[in-house]
Amino acid sequence: MNVLAICGSLRAESSNLEMLRAAQALAPSTIEVVFADGMGDLPPFNPDLDAEGALPPEGVAQWRAQVADADGVIISSPEYAHGVPGALKNALDWLVSTPALFEKPVLLVNAAAAGATFAQRSLAETLRTMNANVLDASLLEPFVKMRVTRLALDQEASAILRASMAALAAAIEPR
Repeated sequence: MNVLAICGSLRAESSNLEMLRAAQALAPSTIEVVFADGMGDLPPFNPDLDAEGALPPEGVAQWRAQVADADGVIISSPEYAHGVPGALKNALDWLVSTPALFEKPVLLVNAAAAGATFAQRSLAETLRTMNANVLDASLLEPFVKMRVTRLALDQEASAILRASMAALAAAIEPR
């Protein structure tokens, strides 16, 4: 099973990227976690470029293919001003007119030690509107005690993330 890991932050040292690396390390052996790339290079969404029959910009086509080819998706995203970061929202907007996320299992995780629930709930709502299967095992509430760096999760947080990754694997299995 191939799972696409999408980091909502473009920062090189993002705690959300570290959370996804931890998820990769804690994933069941049946899952191969592949990291999405190019999200920050996507042009701003423009419906005129996405009209029926139009060829999307090359980066958009590659982004859509990454998402469509995945059996499941895991997203870790920060919260900016109580919202989803613009680059992530833009990337999702480019998927709206495609079946790339249709009924695909999606696990949301929260790398924040406190707060960040506004963006998580908004992200979940956006994905559900796109007909993605946002899993109940998503970690919308903070579950780590400190900033995530270099896979540094305590035993409790590791167990929670491991269980969520197992739920993602189980959701993919019957597909």
